Amino acid sequence: MRPDKQLARRREIEEAAYAVLAEKGYRGASMLAIARRAGASNETLYRWYGTKQGLFRALVEENAHQVAARLRHALDRNEDPLDTLAGLGPELLALLLADRAIALNRAAAADADDTGSLGQALREAGRDSVMPLIAAVFDQARRTGRLVVENASEAAEIYLGLLVGDLQVRRVTGALAGIGAEEAARRADRAVEIIRRLYAPELPAV
Repeated sequence: MRPDKQLARRREIEEAAYAVLAEKGYRGASMLAIARRAGASNETLYRWYGTKQGLFRALVEENAHQVAARLRHALDRNEDPLDTLAGLGPELLALLLADRAIALNRAAAADADDTGSLGQALREAGRDSVMPLIAAVFDQARRTGRLVVENASEAAEIYLGLLVGDLQVRRVTGALAGIGAEEAARRADRAVEIIRRLYAPELPAV
């Protein structure tokens, strides 16, 4: 199979995996059920992904790749770092709270007592790749004199905590259906304003 056709087929399989996951949950999402939904052979899924955990790890990595790509694009625009954080906030919330991201978090929780590999994948492909990019925004703010930041990684942790809070947990547990664009923008502005107070108290509020 040509590489482009294989890539398209993989996307079809992964779309089917999300659909079966939404219907049956992680434990009920068997490789056979996913193969049938995708119109593929069970053998193909095992050959390409190895195990069910391997298939869902691929979903985790692709979702994290999209988040990281958005962050890199924001950094490449070379805007004012505070403007980058303000604009990044709603996008980051939309990605982290999206149905697919939440479905993968629920899958990782269900796998915790089995292999624990999905939780590890979420950490490696998600947090471990995204946090350095947010820290890079703070490092840029330090270099340009916009913020007085001694530890960019620590500042990134604080920013993410202010932005996301317990929203992901509430989404995963079903206590929250989601948030609208207006609330996302409000949370993003609030997070940036608190960051300004912490790291640039001499700057006037916008």
